[in-house]
Amino acid sequence: MPESGLARLPASRGQQWLQALILVLLYSVPAIAGLHQAFVSDPDVWSHMRTGEWILQHGAVPQTDPFSTFGAGKPWQAYSWLFELLVYQCFRRLGLVGLVVYTTAMVVAITVALHRLIQRLQVDFTFAVLMTVVASFTICRLYTPRPWLFTILFFVLEIDILMQARRSGRMRELLWLPVIFALWANVHIQFVDGMVVLAIALAESVLPRRWIGVQTRIRPAWMCCIFLACMLAVMVNPYGWTIYRVGYEVGSQPGIFTTVSEYRAILFRQADDWCVLLYALAATVVLARARRFAFFESVLLAFAIIVSFRAQRDVWVLVIVASAILAAGFKGDKKNRFCVTAFAAPFVAVATVLAVLLGFRAMDVSNARLQTDLAKELPVRAVEAIKVNGWSGPLFNDYGWGAYLIWALRQPVSMDGRTNVHGDQRIERSGETWGGQPDWASDPDLVKAGLVIGPVKAPLTQLLRMDPRFELAYEDKLAAVFIARKAQPSGSEAVAAAGAGTSARTAGK
Repeated sequence: MPESGLARLPASRGQQWLQALILVLLYSVPAIAGLHQAFVSDPDVWSHMRTGEWILQHGAVPQTDPFSTFGAGKPWQAYSWLFELLVYQCFRRLGLVGLVVYTTAMVVAITVALHRLIQRLQVDFTFAVLMTVVASFTICRLYTPRPWLFTILFFVLEIDILMQARRSGRMRELLWLPVIFALWANVHIQFVDGMVVLAIALAESVLPRRWIGVQTRIRPAWMCCIFLACMLAVMVNPYGWTIYRVGYEVGSQPGIFTTVSEYRAILFRQADDWCVLLYALAATVVLARARRFAFFESVLLAFAIIVSFRAQRDVWVLVIVASAILAAGFKGDKKNRFCVTAFAAPFVAVATVLAVLLGFRAMDVSNARLQTDLAKELPVRAVEAIKVNGWSGPLFNDYGWGAYLIWALRQPVSMDGRTNVHGDQRIERSGETWGGQPDWASDPDLVKAGLVIGPVKAPLTQLLRMDPRFELAYEDKLAAVFIARKAQPSGSEAVAAAGAGTSARTAGK
């Protein structure tokens, strides 16, 4: 909610309650819209839940990787450990519905925080609501049970705090930033994006005001202390200062931006993709038309454009930054101010919760339905067949299903979505093998595999049907399972046999 200290024009009680009802719709509709999909087949949440379970079982965070054959015994930091405990507890108590509850709650929190950010910069109530609606639509693709929802929330809160402190000169609100970063560093590695924003604000506060268009009322000493406090707060985690090293390793891994779909650039195939572009253009125009060069906003927008256009999973950075710039840059109707009083806040909160609960019921968000939906996207039945028959590894699997297999199969996987564990070369090699590239048969993980599970339509699956080293043990519409033959040749003989089979099939075509 906006600060109560803002000057307001007199408003009728009817107008106040009308605005309160609009807020209920604003906060609940994005969450209810997300319930229509109730997405629980996210490729990464399953390894997160397994990690949370592991932490509870061992009473400590892992120091080495316990989930993959490649990473076994090698150092690994579960940098999202607090999120992993939370999401596992949601699942433990509510089943698959717990994942939807987590996502829904975070969507409501993000929407409320985003509206608060915009409303505190824009006097026009209607304009602020519309901007929040457009922003929520643009980032709706990210409303999945991931830790990045915490990053989006904390980023909004950080921008809100900094924008207000820069405008008002009140330093007390800045004291929330170390608290935010202490939590942020324990739920998601993208706290590093927040540190970049702090660095920009610090640079603005210490730069000579006569040399550049600095428009901040934050005192340099205060900003230096806050920046240092946030750096120390980040280190309040089970891995200490090494969390910075992990952040650097994840952020500087170039290969994933070409091999992993969610890290690739925006494709501009959907309406929300074009909204991101419009945000960038509109914010640029607003800053270009300003009478003075706005250092903080301009550098922040440049950072947001680079990050968001580099990877589609990070479009939220540009949407949030541009929303703040547009809200501050446009002059709205002062007669249409926000006039919901603190007395109506409990009504908005309770009505929003009730609306979301009704959405759960109307959309039939139940464990039975979610389990059925899950089996359409992930190899649920194939895993059941593996367990019933007692088939064991070494396991060879593709990138997309690795996280689910960590959770469901309880065998070390050959590949999963933890990019910092496997590295660019292994991820690329796995993709080439599953794509049936010419040297697929020589993949060392495949050569030593005793169990292979993969999508039934994958090129490698078709090749393995005629590979003398493996026999098809199970198949459904989604997945195929192969087991190594007992008389499997080894080493170069196996590769030569598979290569000969490929040549013969090619010649037959």
